[in-house]
Amino acid sequence: MANELDEMTGPTLDEGKDINVIAKQIPVKVGTGSKVFEFFLWFPLIIPGLIFLAMKVSAGNYLSKLQQKIQHDASQIDNYLEQRVMILQNAAKLLDKAIDLDKETFSNIAKLRSNGQMNEQAQSLENVSKAINVAFEAYPDLKAHNEIADAMQQNAYLQKEITAAREQYNDSVAQWNRDIFSWPTKQIVAAKRGYTTRIPFITSSEIKAKARDVFF
Repeated sequence: MANELDEMTGPTLDEGKDINVIAKQIPVKVGTGSKVFEFFLWFPLIIPGLIFLAMKVSAGNYLSKLQQKIQHDASQIDNYLEQRVMILQNAAKLLDKAIDLDKETFSNIAKLRSNGQMNEQAQSLENVSKAINVAFEAYPDLKAHNEIADAMQQNAYLQKEITAAREQYNDSVAQWNRDIFSWPTKQIVAAKRGYTTRIPFITSSEIKAKARDVFF
């Protein structure tokens, strides 16, 4: 039997294809078959029904814990974003003492405090970081300034941590989206509780557009 997906002879899309995250929550539902399944677990014997009831309680507890983990993972992203704001704020102040840094940079940093959207905040951080890097590179003598050098290293470190935290968040969301459709116990519990799938991290349209730019 041949492979269903044959990379040697199968159709190809030479022009490529853009991949987008679908921002849609899919509700969990169960059909009549699941209800009949549960009904017959209680008849003619009660024991299978009791066992399945215990399994549903366990599944409910599991999903509740997973839901809290997703919240924790999302909070970690916010924590790193906040730390990065503080680092860039300190770096900007240090640079301002040595050079005439663009005042728009400080304005952008101030806006970050009140910005609740993670994607927008991350993009603003990137803009601020680039502005500081440009100033940093334009004045080679500043590289001897230990505090500024440390701040820029911490900024680079936190950006990596933000990326890792987003991957962790996406992993948890993917786990949730798989488990709520795991029949019978988890799916039945999820349907009764009105759970839906969750949307993973989505980058901004501005970032996607910049990814197509020619940098060199």
